[in-house]
Amino acid sequence: MTFADPRPPVEPGTRRREIAMFLLLAVFIWPVLSVAVVGGYGFVVWMSQLILGPPGPPPV
Repeated sequence: MTFADPRPPVEPGTRRREIAMFLLLAVFIWPVLSVAVVGGYGFVVWMSQLILGPPGPPPV
């Protein structure tokens, strides 16, 4: 008794396209996104300090 292969047939360029998409995500999108998140957090802290004043106890 033979069993059919459960995997669907793979198109010729699928593996190459997946590798290209992985490299795009790993090399370009994730670093840009992480810099944007850290920069956005820094901007929020900067704006809050402009409005609320510097951190620490109030001056005596």
